[in-house]
Amino acid sequence: MKNYKGKNKKQWNNRKRRSSNKKKKVKVDCIAIDKQGKGVAKINEDNVSVPYLIEGEKAVVEVSKKRNYMTGKVKNIEKKSEDREVPKCPHYYQCGGCQLQHMKYEAQAKFKEKTVKGLLGKYGKINEVITMDEPYDYRNKIHSTFSAGKKGKVISGIYEQYSHKVVPIDRCIIQDPRADNIIATVRKLMESFKFKPFDEDSGRGFMRHILIKTGNTSGEIMVVLVVASKMFPSRKNFIKALLKKHPEITTIVMNINNRRTSAVLGNNERVLYGKGYIEDTLCGCVFQISPKSFYQVNPIQTEKLYSKAIEMAKLDKRDIVLDAYCGIGTIALILSSNVKKVIGVELNNDAVKDAIRNSKRNNIKNAHFYQGDAGDFMVQMAERKEPVDTVFMDPPRSGSDEKFLSSIVKLSPKKVIYISCNPVTQERDLKYLTKHGYNVKEIQPVDMFPHTYHVETVVSMVRKGK
Repeated sequence: MKNYKGKNKKQWNNRKRRSSNKKKKVKVDCIAIDKQGKGVAKINEDNVSVPYLIEGEKAVVEVSKKRNYMTGKVKNIEKKSEDREVPKCPHYYQCGGCQLQHMKYEAQAKFKEKTVKGLLGKYGKINEVITMDEPYDYRNKIHSTFSAGKKGKVISGIYEQYSHKVVPIDRCIIQDPRADNIIATVRKLMESFKFKPFDEDSGRGFMRHILIKTGNTSGEIMVVLVVASKMFPSRKNFIKALLKKHPEITTIVMNINNRRTSAVLGNNERVLYGKGYIEDTLCGCVFQISPKSFYQVNPIQTEKLYSKAIEMAKLDKRDIVLDAYCGIGTIALILSSNVKKVIGVELNNDAVKDAIRNSKRNNIKNAHFYQGDAGDFMVQMAERKEPVDTVFMDPPRSGSDEKFLSSIVKLSPKKVIYISCNPVTQERDLKYLTKHGYNVKEIQPVDMFPHTYHVETVVSMVRKGK
């Protein structure tokens, strides 16, 4: 046997790597769909993940082995599911922003309900998922990245899945179409004003991203131009030209991000036109939305979600409610008319300022907002023996940590309403809470993001003995 050294050894390792990654075509049956909406096919003893394949389908799949796992790519579907349909978006198979457009919407809902049952079914009956009547054009927050295309043409879109290559998109069927029109105009203006898209590798260029937020009820539109330098050449003429084409825009903000990072927004902002924020009405309350404010991206389904969560809480006019992770105060202010007092806690100081402004804007006197760690806040309340009847919690996708959950147990509210955008981490947290004094009473899935695998869930819990 040869002794491979130096370059020869490298060639040998490359040859082995190529052979291990060798692709082959296999006929498969799709036996399930995983939590990310990908088909699952069994090849020999291995479960192979195959995007865009539906349970019950037969297909020819190109299989690649990468280190310790295998992936599949559909080459031909020999037996199609009745749940399959042609995606309405021409960018679907390249973009990656949606994962379920190849499934009829009714089938998407069943898939999400089944996913929730698989994770949370052991805690009780799962209600039928709340769906959208019109599952398109729902996103009120739109982010697009600028890049240089062929022959210097400016393109905009989102990064291709697993890469930093921008997929040019003129129309996204799940976001507000007004935003697509504005982005198209900005691209044309960039070319006429000779503004170069920012290049992450070289650090050169001016325009990085555009962020657009739209008010579903108010109709207001905010445009955030994310640029690499505080020097904005021909700024007044650029803004004038944009407003002439789109007089519906109510405010324009310049956000300066000169960092070599994938973060979209920088720390410095300058209002170029209008108030620097928009307002929108949700469940009867008016909210001020700034460039960095967190506000649910699907207002139609958010009203259904929050209304259901408040209904599940069975609130009383004598109740004191704590809204942990309160953000800009949406849940706290919406439920305030149903209770004696509501307390909101949020770590982000800017969000707390927004919440206080929103409470004044709606003339709500019984809502109080504090900046700080919600877990520490609850422990301090428990030590002072301050009563809380119900805790609402809406954590990020990572869920809550044990410190936070133990603080709920210490505070010991009669009811906990847990809103989650990730039933996987919610299941983990429910395991802790049910072991420490709480019973699950109701589980409600809500389809907040049609055509994606994401599903929101609301779980109501009561303290044992209540």
